[in-house]
Order: sequence, then structure tokens, then C-alpha cells
Amino acid sequence: MTSEALERPDSRTVLVRMRQAMPSLRPSERRIARAFLDDPAAAANRSIAELARSSDTSTTSVVRFYKRIGYARYKDLLLDLTRQTTREEVESAVGRRAATGDIDRDDTIDDIIAKVSRNERLSIADTAEALDREALATAVGYVRDARRVDSFGVGASSFVGLDLQQKLSRIGHTALNWPDAHAAITAATTLDESCVAVAISHTGATDTTVKFLAVAGDAGARTIAITNHDSSPIVEIADVVLTTAARETVLRSGAFGSRIAQLMVVDCLFIAVAQASYPESISALRRTYQAVRHSKTAPR
Repeated sequence: MTSEALERPDSRTVLVRMRQAMPSLRPSERRIARAFLDDPAAAANRSIAELARSSDTSTTSVVRFYKRIGYARYKDLLLDLTRQTTREEVESAVGRRAATGDIDRDDTIDDIIAKVSRNERLSIADTAEALDREALATAVGYVRDARRVDSFGVGASSFVGLDLQQKLSRIGHTALNWPDAHAAITAATTLDESCVAVAISHTGATDTTVKFLAVAGDAGARTIAITNHDSSPIVEIADVVLTTAARETVLRSGAFGSRIAQLMVVDCLFIAVAQASYPESISALRRTYQAVRHSKTAPR
């Protein structure tokens, strides 16, 4: 087996890598990536010269782009792209009409349901393929052994942090989620080497979220970032990075697929932490379930 074959990326993550690379690409390379992402099937049938013309850039930029995302040869990129688009078309067509593209003003309610469900389903599937198993295992060890886990995110990411806090609390871990940026950064200064800070940011570039993780790290805490972009500022300061692979849409870009993908990562983290102390976790879950069940109003 050649070194080139060993280094070739996983064919199932070709579109994922393009999305993750977007923030760090040059404008010309970003136009090339957008051509692939907007219509992968059509782009897979273009030569380097044709793609350069349609993207208003040069063949040199195309070559630089495919090397940036891990390919030594353009034909390997096209082959993987064809495989991925075929796989997605089959998955989308199973049991229903294929629904592709972004939501537009003429879509029916059925179109909206089909497109949103496809977007979220593929965000979960892509994240499952791209999630670094070794990084996840390291994060599990950090959280399992932590005296306290603090989480913070802005916007939709804040709800993901709250979900993590609630889940960890149910199995007896001390976990805090900070909805306010100033409170989060203040709390981060009180952490130490026995604590873990989890920052959640789709872009990985939200100023307050990055600052929260930086302050926590300076205080001695282990730091975990959950983000969609592996070349973002937050990646530079995190001890462990858990990368999602969400699919953005024009409407509320980054708030649909990103939330679902982040919740999927949080669920994996929580289940693995609970599994690490299985008897104690099951006992705690049963107790918390009983406490909530008895507080419910009896049906009339």
C-alpha cells in the first residue's frame, strides 16, 4: 500500500471537511467550496478548468483547495464526492420523496418538513462519521474525574450547555451551566486543575465563548470545545476538541443542524461518562426518575 493511499481521507467525510474548512479558506477557495456544497453532483462532473471558471477563480486555486482538504489528486476528490452524493440520494429517497436544497419561499409544508428532517438527519450522520473517537474518550475521562464541570455557550449553544448540565447532575456530578457571559467568565476564574470547562460554539469564534475557555484554562482547568470548525480560534486553546459536522441553511444559518449535532455529541459524552460508573449512574438515574415521577399531577 502506498503512502498516498494511507493518507487519503475517509470518502464519507468529503463534504464535512469542506464545511469545516470554510472559515479558514481564502475567498477564492471559499467560492470553490461553495460550488461543491451547493451542487455536489454537478461539481463532481466538472474538470479543474470548468470548476475554476464557474467559481470565478484559477486552476491554481482549485489545486490548492483540494490539497487543503487532504487530497493529493483531483480525481480522488471527485470519486469520493460521487460516492457521497450517491449515498445521500439513496438515504433521502428511502421511504419518501428526495428533498434536497435549502428552504425557499415557495416550499410547501411538506417540503419544509422533508428538508428540515433531511438536514438534521444528515447533520447527525456526518457528525457520527467525523467525531474523533480518541478525543471523545479523553473528554470522557476529564468529565468523569472532574470535581466540577462548567459549561457555556451563546444563543442556541447555550441550550446545549444546559442539556449537558442537567444530564450530568442526574448521575451525581457537580455541573453548572452559565447563561450569562460575565457570570461564565467570572466563574471560570474560580476553576482549578480538578475542574473541567466545556465551551460550545458552532463557529468556534464567538468572543465571549473563546474568552470563557481561555480564562478557565489559565486557571488550571481542563478545557473541552464543541465546535463545527476545526481551524477556529477556540480550537487553539482547548485541550480537547469535539468536532460536529452540521449542515447550515440560509434561514437561521448554523442554528438548526448545529444544535442537533451538538446535542448528539453531548449525548455521546454523557452516556460514556455514565457507563464508566455504570452501577452508580443507573442508581442515580432511578432515584431522580422516581423523584420527578412522584411530583407529577395525577390524571383526573
